[in-house]
Amino acid sequence: MVDAGMVSQGSSSIRQRHSLLEMLHPSYESSSLNSSFPTTGSSSENSEVSPVLSEHLPTAQERLSAAEDADASPDVSVYADGYAAVVITALKLVLCFLVMLVNATVWGVIMLLLLPLPCARIKQSNLFGHITGRMLMWILGNPLTVEGVENANTKAIYISNHASLLDIVLVMWLIPTGTVGIAKKEIIWYPFFGQLYVLANHLRIDRSNPAAAIKSMNQVANDVVQKDLSLIIFPEGTRSSSGRLLHFKKGCVHLAIRTRRPIVPIILTGTHLAWRKSSLNFRPTPLKVTILPPINTDDWDIDKIDHYLEMLHALFLKHLPESQKPLPKLTKQVHSS
Repeated sequence: MVDAGMVSQGSSSIRQRHSLLEMLHPSYESSSLNSSFPTTGSSSENSEVSPVLSEHLPTAQERLSAAEDADASPDVSVYADGYAAVVITALKLVLCFLVMLVNATVWGVIMLLLLPLPCARIKQSNLFGHITGRMLMWILGNPLTVEGVENANTKAIYISNHASLLDIVLVMWLIPTGTVGIAKKEIIWYPFFGQLYVLANHLRIDRSNPAAAIKSMNQVANDVVQKDLSLIIFPEGTRSSSGRLLHFKKGCVHLAIRTRRPIVPIILTGTHLAWRKSSLNFRPTPLKVTILPPINTDDWDIDKIDHYLEMLHALFLKHLPESQKPLPKLTKQVHSS
């Protein structure tokens, strides 16, 4: 039997957490909370709370975790609301837009002149990324710590977690010259960057067509070997809306085995708080980039792909903060009367 006072107290605590989360993130909605936790009434009503509470426990735990993440990240709310946030964000957007416009125009002309030379276009696009990425990060002004830069100077398969558009800015700044990227085909619609990406001979994959995607990945492996290139890929396959690490796709391991290139993990921390998905509000959250030493793949066996994938995922988990680790799978608890 569940004690009515304990249920009431638990529901009140969770509501307080939701109120805090709504203050920090205005877009957050907690309407479902009211339907998940009945108000305290008679003892007969409270005796029926147990299965309802048990059924909704995973959702409540996940939202509590989100609230705790917000508590642990005071920098998130520095520009949370107010006219100052609007003005600062607008200025940063305008400056970033102008930088992208000027740099993309200059390098677009260079790419056109180098149309017969695909490898030269890739290297020029890397130079564009080094310069533009550094300029954009300076404009945004986030405190940034980079560790392991010496590990980004070798031909390799570079893999990174992905939770924000800032990840692209950081990666294109830090990867070595001679690195080709793989992105979803829709990247062409990103203003300036997308068009330059395609013109630079980087690769796009149609994720809605598995057969075409596999064929593209095989072509990528051949190009990496024949043209002596490195590769940058986001193994999660998509951007994490919560910032928490998603499951890895097998493509990065397949490419490593096919090319025998070492794998270099790039671990990004805090970008999901600085620039949230579907938001134009920049926050001065401290960022950290950790580039780990290369992982040799010369003796990797295709029959052990799942093992290698788990090993890489565990390596990221080891270096990510708790707020970016996946939530544990919660089992439903059954309360007996």
